[in-house]
Amino acid sequence: MATTRFFIYLLAVSAILLLLNTNPTRGSGEKHAGRSLFVFGDSLFDVGNNNYFPTTFRVNHWPYGETYFKLPTGRASDGRIIPDFIAEFAKLPLIPPYLQPALNSYTNGVNFASGGAGALQETNNGSVIALKTQLSNFKNVEEKLRHKLGGEEAKRLLSQSVYIFSIGTNDYLSPLASHSTLLPLFHSNKQAYVDMVIGNLTYVVKEIYNRGGSKFGFLNLGRVGCFPKMRDRKPGREGACTDKVTTMVKLHNRKLSKVLSKLERRLKGFKYSMFDFYTCFGERLNDPSKYGFKEEKMACCGAGPYRGNSGSCGGEGIKYELCENPSDYLFFDPAHPTEAADKQFAMLMWSGNSHITGPHNLRTLFQL
Repeated sequence: MATTRFFIYLLAVSAILLLLNTNPTRGSGEKHAGRSLFVFGDSLFDVGNNNYFPTTFRVNHWPYGETYFKLPTGRASDGRIIPDFIAEFAKLPLIPPYLQPALNSYTNGVNFASGGAGALQETNNGSVIALKTQLSNFKNVEEKLRHKLGGEEAKRLLSQSVYIFSIGTNDYLSPLASHSTLLPLFHSNKQAYVDMVIGNLTYVVKEIYNRGGSKFGFLNLGRVGCFPKMRDRKPGREGACTDKVTTMVKLHNRKLSKVLSKLERRLKGFKYSMFDFYTCFGERLNDPSKYGFKEEKMACCGAGPYRGNSGSCGGEGIKYELCENPSDYLFFDPAHPTEAADKQFAMLMWSGNSHITGPHNLRTLFQL
């Protein structure tokens, strides 16, 4: 009975999302303008791919989605997330998840992101769609575009498209689990571990570039140690951000910046945007009222101290507390921002100045 209810739920969600993903400005005979968005990454960008295969990394239950969609869609938020806003700013419909049933149009772009995914294949292996598997899915879409549009038109679409990434957080969180095969390297050689993560990301970017992509958008890693689920509960340190992964996050962000700069110098036509997520998240943690938030430590939804006892809120048989107004909160659940926070981040990615989003912002990339 539970399986039947879940199947009916998926059909209902898919039908609603197909309607939301429809762009009324595109006629069936209209030639595609080439302004497409392809999305890769983790739960910060996943719009529902994890709904469609067995995994514990799933947020397809109430109260996720309560603010905007009025039902859970697989987004780790009360409403829309960053890629949804980027699509809106680019005058695109919502970009659908790659695994959404009956999806047969890819000309506006596709979302390959998977909650819990990392750049490393070993990160939450078997429970997520790792970054290199997302690349394989992109290659499948590329073939379908070539078959549907013809080689030249598909090549033009891919060359004019923008490719955005949110990846890495789980690579630094998953080794903290005692059973992780990544744990020895994580502790023994932090720089080598970071190089491995960035190396996998670089490989994927180069593969997309070799298939015609030239415009890329990235977030660096945010203040992972300040997630509600990561905040310290020890006497005398209650509520303090934990330092468990901060060193790795900073190493990652420095390495990513250097690698992207090098790619721009070495790859003809390569253009990129990098949003300083770490700094922007820190600003909202340090002075939440300046940005319209009343609560920056506690999640809107969850259980236990700071509502951070697990990675999500709700689920079958799980008790949780829920705030009245998610937009007052920086975090919706123990590890993800609210729709209100994601909109602010997306706006900075889209049109932020070079101090926060550079050397180009996403609006510039879409115009190139």
